[in-house]
Amino acid sequence: MIEHQLLGAGLGAIIGAVLALTGAGGGILAVPLLVFGLGLSMVEAAPIGLLAVGLAAAVGAVLGLRQGLVRYRAALFIALIGIACAPFGLMLAHRVPNTPLALVFAGVLVYACLRIWRKAARELRGESPCGEREIMPCVLNPLQGRLRWTLPCARALAFTGMLSGLLSGLLGVGGGFVIIPALNRYTNLNMQSIVATSLAVIALVSTGSVVSASVAGVMHWWVGAPFAAGAVLGLLLARPLASKLAGPRLQQLFAAVGCGAAVLLVGKALLG
Repeated sequence: MIEHQLLGAGLGAIIGAVLALTGAGGGILAVPLLVFGLGLSMVEAAPIGLLAVGLAAAVGAVLGLRQGLVRYRAALFIALIGIACAPFGLMLAHRVPNTPLALVFAGVLVYACLRIWRKAARELRGESPCGEREIMPCVLNPLQGRLRWTLPCARALAFTGMLSGLLSGLLGVGGGFVIIPALNRYTNLNMQSIVATSLAVIALVSTGSVVSASVAGVMHWWVGAPFAAGAVLGLLLARPLASKLAGPRLQQLFAAVGCGAAVLLVGKALLG
């Protein structure tokens, strides 16, 4: 039992370090690590991964708040809708067999990693990591420095919250790979503010999902607690190294590792 918990803490530290070096979205590797490292099923691994990712995201969100980067009204709006939708994803997860659930997760993982690879490729070419932006429904008021809340803006952010909440409950992912592209597409925020706001949403939605899993009796705290503690420790230890090690090449390495994990998940799901 103790060896299992120590292994869980070590795996959590790896996720925390990945989050520190790659930013929001890095936590999507938590579930594959739990599946292969601790032999958990997808349904068992999902809430534990969320606990770790949520705690690590909360640390990043607090730091972002102190720097004035988090758009807290937008984050709270997206998160409230995500928290409301997360129980539906959790309920669906318990009705879908493990094999198709693993295949869906693998598809989402590949999608997220391809987005990370393309973003890194843009940076290597000297282009903006935000890419080309078209007409955005949520723009900052230059006088107040706040987002202008319009019906199209609220609708876009509500859809973002709904999708991130469903995926959070269903697959145990924080949703950074959904929230960051959405904020990039729908707002004119800079990338630092987008990432900080995304971390705040992930922290809040993950909390809601973990509470739902606990109420449903499917949260294995004896594994989740050391895994989450390891994630926070790994984040704090790796954060000072982020400015030296983080960069587009590391992002591409992470994307390649993520795609490899997706292939392994598919193999395990199909071959047992």
